[in-house]
Formats: sequence, structure tokens, C-alpha cells
Amino acid sequence: MKSLLLCSNTRTPALFKKHINLTTPFRWLGCIALIFYFQFSFAQQQTGTIHGTVKTSDGKPAESVTISLRETHAGTTAKDAGNFHLNHIKPGNYTLVASFIGLASQTQQVEVKAGETTLVNLVLTESSQQLNEVQIKETKNNKFAAKKSDYVAKMPLDNLENPQVYSTVDKELIQEQMVTDLNGALKNVPGVTLLLQDDGSGGDFASRGFVTDSYLRNGMAAYMQSTVDPANLEKIEVLKGPSATLFGSSYTSYGGLFNRVTKKPFDTFKGEVDYTAGGFGLSRLTLDLNTPVNTDKTALFRINVADEHDGTFKDAGFSDHVFVAPSFSYKVNDRLSILIDAEIYSQNGTVPFRFFPEVGFKVTTPQQLHFDYDRSFTNNDITASRPTTSVYSSVNYKISDQWKSQTNVSYTNTANNGNFSWASVLPGDTKVVRYQNPGPDMTTDYEVQENVIGDFKTGSIRHRLIVGLDLLSYTEKSSFGYLAFDTVSISGPDPEYGALNANSLNAKLAGVPYSSDKNTQYDYAAYASDVINLTDKFIAMLSLRVDRFDNRGDDNYIADTTTGKYAQTALSPKLGLVYQLLKDKVSLFGNYMNGFQNQNGSDHDHNPFKPQEANQLEGGVKLSLLDGKITSTISYYDIKVNNVLRTDPDFPQFEIQNGTQYSKGIEGEVIANPFAGFNIVAGYAHNDSKYENIDATLDGYRPVSAGPADVANLWLSYAITKGDAKGLGFGFGGNYACKNNIINESDGVFTLPAYTVLNTTAFYDQPKYRIGLKVDNLTNKEYWVGYDTIIPQMPRRLSATLAVKF
Repeated sequence: MKSLLLCSNTRTPALFKKHINLTTPFRWLGCIALIFYFQFSFAQQQTGTIHGTVKTSDGKPAESVTISLRETHAGTTAKDAGNFHLNHIKPGNYTLVASFIGLASQTQQVEVKAGETTLVNLVLTESSQQLNEVQIKETKNNKFAAKKSDYVAKMPLDNLENPQVYSTVDKELIQEQMVTDLNGALKNVPGVTLLLQDDGSGGDFASRGFVTDSYLRNGMAAYMQSTVDPANLEKIEVLKGPSATLFGSSYTSYGGLFNRVTKKPFDTFKGEVDYTAGGFGLSRLTLDLNTPVNTDKTALFRINVADEHDGTFKDAGFSDHVFVAPSFSYKVNDRLSILIDAEIYSQNGTVPFRFFPEVGFKVTTPQQLHFDYDRSFTNNDITASRPTTSVYSSVNYKISDQWKSQTNVSYTNTANNGNFSWASVLPGDTKVVRYQNPGPDMTTDYEVQENVIGDFKTGSIRHRLIVGLDLLSYTEKSSFGYLAFDTVSISGPDPEYGALNANSLNAKLAGVPYSSDKNTQYDYAAYASDVINLTDKFIAMLSLRVDRFDNRGDDNYIADTTTGKYAQTALSPKLGLVYQLLKDKVSLFGNYMNGFQNQNGSDHDHNPFKPQEANQLEGGVKLSLLDGKITSTISYYDIKVNNVLRTDPDFPQFEIQNGTQYSKGIEGEVIANPFAGFNIVAGYAHNDSKYENIDATLDGYRPVSAGPADVANLWLSYAITKGDAKGLGFGFGGNYACKNNIINESDGVFTLPAYTVLNTTAFYDQPKYRIGLKVDNLTNKEYWVGYDTIIPQMPRRLSATLAVKF
């Protein structure tokens, strides 16, 4: 009877469900716990236990030695006194393996009997001093400084060898900070700030003065209209500066790109279930399960799952999504391996309003508008669904010891079936018009990429060369309407505020005309990049891309017309130099990098427009000191954008292509592990961006899409590494952004104020479980982000996580 009650739909206090929303996950976890209880009771009678100690050659306890059974997936770690336990082992004969990073493994045969405990005493060949020396060496590794990448240069290349600046946020930092969305992860990257939430692929961000998005997964196209769930992230790579030479222009910006690197299968059984609950209705359950498929471990499978409900601090609004990410790898032989993975989203929720102030306002800040911070201006029954399916595969073939072939294919289909909601603040500063743009929008992209990668020498000079071909196909189908629903007060009571709901909206939409359009684009490219070791310390990178863009035009099915067809060819070069003052410790670097955006149309004299181009010059220093305990990058960049379109002063109905934009600044990042358990992630960026030779109202002004000029990030954490409290830790940090003009022209300025937002965590991490607490926005700061828009951000929220590892 108790088990039936545990799984039934028992009553829960309404207030508790409203704020925590745990009912369904708790029933699920309760059922799972009940099943595990019966399995555990039965297994205790059918299995045995191994209990033992492991000591060094001089008789002292050996801490942190890994103990495993070769014939099973069972394993554990020796505690401070050298004790270990392996429970629920099936009867039989096994090989017990004791291993420690940097030391040779040792084995011992053991027999396990049902219902009995087998005692084992292991003695290592190393002394306690030798073990301590190895342990000290290993703990010097800086766990948050995961800089080596196979994607940034499209070939394996160490950070100090790469002339491009990039930052990495890995899963360890994401876990420690209890991150549940892309914005939470990117807060750790210098110079990156949120501009728009809920805008597809995790939102829009500012980087080096340009809007930048997370449109790449494992280096391939993967634009999504749904959110980005961090459950499947191994790390996020943030490349800085124009990166079209290796990645094209369709899914990169002049500020760089965000590449989502997904979790891959590995050759041991391991799993983890996490549950997070928090204020404003946060309820999140995740699973990460990995297992070999066959006995020789050539076939591996991993799956990551997330089920999340999140509410809002406003009077209406919610988001629900289920995320499933299976991946499978197969090593056919020593030369050929295959990886296939997918990400599948089912998302539904309300669409947050965006508030657009107008030029010429009497007020210049959100506070002066007396904006109701916790009003949503919408209703919970006006929702949008955003399904996404994304599939990636990679086939790697070793041609020889010096050459390999890599064939990558990606496919993504994503849709937005609902409204785009926005509000325009009227002159007079007291009213807003609530607009609705309903209609389905679906995009599909395919990308096929063939790379041949070599590592060889010509004489004494080493070459790491990649030659690639790239085909990208993009199709968008949309059907949109346009409705000014009503006008309501921006603050204070208004009897018409609740008039916007699904029934009233659908009634008004009945007479709204809809468009019906389709756009198809193709991008054909070839590229090559050669990393040349002229000496052991002096490296040059020479890269070039040839890109052919073919826009098949916009098909208007209602008017039965096709407009906007055009094609353009662009060359994108890249040059980088690296000189290592101290080998693998200090590198001086410089780069010239190029980006481009295709432009349609022609001027008054019928001259077709050329691609817009951005050219970056950058120089700086990269450090990896004290065996990697301190890593840092400091750089100065100067980006100039040419061929910017502006209104022709002589023929105002036409445009000319002689405008420019400058973006220059400094960036600094430090990731450090000064002593065992203590970690620092810090960054600062200053950006100076402005238009020149542009329309008169904008000439000389900072673009509103550039974001704040000064931003900083800091995260400090400490975890106890020894003793009874080992695994207990605390984290504290935050982000600063200076004031940001979201209207910035000669006719008027509207400013979002500067903000400092602080967050803190406490955690207890053990081999079998992890507990975490987090407070977001510790000081309950009211602040806004946006460009062209006013978007209030979440106030203080407390959340808690419980993870079970197996």
C-alpha cells in the first residue's frame, strides 16, 4: 500500500507546487527509489562484498588509489586511511586492480562468495613519499583551464601554439556553478554579455562589439530556435574575432563564435542522476549514462537526458522542455572510427515580451519609466512550441601515420510554432502597445564537410595541414501575421491589462493577413590552413578560404513571386604568428583575421554590392605557468568593418557601400589554481566601437548591438581536498557591466544602468553523490539587458541539487 501511495497523484499544498513544482519529479524519483530498494534487498542476498586496505611499501595508508575489478564495471577510491569497499559483487573469481595516475597498475586475484565479505590487503611498490610526489604533480593541473581543442583550428593544437584567442568553459565549472542555461555558462567568458534571452540557440550575446550566437555544435552548423540545455555539454569554446576563414560567414560574427562541444561515449560504465529545485518554479531532472555495448569495448553508447520546468518572477510565464541526447561510437578497426550523436528538444512555454523604447523620449532610463519590473504583459495560455532535432556524425579514417581523413555531416530541423511578442513604448512614456506576430517558422540546415589533415615534415620544418571542402544548405519556411492587440499602461493598474489571453487573441487574429515565404541558400567553400613550425619556438599559421554564396531568393507563395536572388564569391585569408619565449610556458602571438557577410542589391548606378568585410589585427601574450596552475591570455585587438551600407545622401531611396565601423579593445583572462582546492576564473574586457561615414544620426556613435563597453567576470571557489570534510567546497563570484545605451544616436539616447550581480554556491562532492546549494543574484539586484530593448532580469533565487553517481 505504501508503494502505491508513493507513486500515486497525492495532494500537494498549492503554494508549494506553485513555487517549487516538484510533484511529478518526486513521484518519478519515488518510484525509482522503490524499485531500487527491492533490487537492493534481493541483491544483498545474492552477492558478496570486498573490503580491504591499500598501503605503500613503507606501510603507510595509500589515499586516492583507484580500486577496480577487471571483469566488471565496479570500482571505488581508497579513503584517507587506505580503506575501500566494493559492494554487491556477484560470486566468482576476479582480478583486483590498484591504479594511480602516473604509476604502474598492480593486480591481485580474489574470490567472492554470496553473502560473505572477502578481505584483501594490497601493498604498492611505491613509498608514501613517491606517491605524494606523483599526487602533488597531478593536483597542479588547473581543472578549469581546458584549453586544448580539436575544433578551434580544425586540428589538434595547443593553446600556446594557436595565434587565435579563445576561452573554454568546461563541464566541471558548469557543474560547480550549477548552471542550467547557456547564459550561466558564458558569464565566465571575458567580454561576453547577454543581449537577448529566448532568441534561439540560447540567446544573443555581445562579443568584441558584435552580436554573437551559439550556432555551431562540434564545429558544424546547428542553429536552433529552442533553448540550449547544458546537460550534454562537455565544454563551450568561445572563439574571439572574425573567424570566417575556417568556419564561414553564415553562422559566425565579427565578434567570433560559440562552439558547443558535446559529451562523447567512453569505455567504462558510469552514470549520474541529478535533481535541481529552486525558486520561481525551477524543477530540473537530468541523467547521464555511459556504457560499453560489446565486450571488446569497440562499440560505446552514452545518453544525456534533461526534463525541466522553469517559471518566472513575473505575474505570468513559464518554460517546459524535455531534452534527449544519445550518442554512439564504433571503432571498426585501428584505422576507422565512427561517431553519431543527436540532440532532440521538445519545448513549450510562453514568449516573453520585449519592450522597445522610441527615439525622442523625455525619459532616458527604465527607472524613469516607472516600469513594473514583475509584470509580464502576457498570459500563461499564450504559448509557443519549439521542437528541434539535430544530428551529427563524424567518420575518421587513418590514411597513414601522417595523414587522416575526417568526414563530418550535420542536420538540424527547428521550428517556432507560436507568437513573437513585443511592446512599443509610446511617446509620453506611460503607455505601451502590445504587438503579436503569430505564425510558424521552420528552418532546416545541412552541412557536409570533408577534411584531410596531415602532420608531416619538409626537411626540418614541421607542417600541420588541413585541407577541406564544405557544403552548407539552409532553408527557412515562414508564415507570419501582424497584430497591434491593444494599448495598456506601462505601470500601475489598468483594467485592460488582463485582456490579452488565448481566446481574445485568436478572435482578433481571425482577420489578420498572413505571409507565406520560403528562402533557400547554399554555401560552397574550400579552405586550407597550414601551421608551420619554422623552429621549435616560432610558429606561423597561413590560412585561406574561397566561398561561393548562392541565395535562391525569397519565394512569396501568396503573390507567386521570387525576389532577392543573388550570388557572391568571397576570399577570406588568415595569418597568425606565435613565438614561445619559454617553451610551453610563455607565447607572444599576433594575428590578422578576416570575416565577411554577403550583401544583396545595388547602388543608384546599378553597381552590385560586394560582401561586407571585417579585418582584425591583434597581438598579445598567452601564459601557462607552474605546470599549468596559472593560465592567462591578454590581448589588444583592432577590427575595421568595410563596405557597410548606408543611405545615399544624393539618392535617399538607394544605398551606397562606403560606411565603416571600428571596434577595438583589450581582453584579459586568468584561470588559476594557486594551491590545492582553490580555483580562480577572472576576466576583464574593454571595447571601443563606433560607426564612421554612416547615416548622419549614427555617425560617430557606438552601435547599440555592441553591448556594454566595460565588463568583468570573477569566480572564486575552494574545495577541501583531505580529511573527513574532503569534497566540501564553496564558490563566490559575479559579473559587472557598465551602463549600456540601447538607443544611441543624435536624436536621442536611452540607457540601461550599470550592474554588478553576485552569485554563491556551497557543495559537497563525494564518489557516490553530490549536494549543492546556489544563490543567484545574491543582493537581489534589479537590472536590465538588451539592445533596442528593455529586458528585466531575474531577482534573487535559491536552488538546490542532489546528484547520485553510479
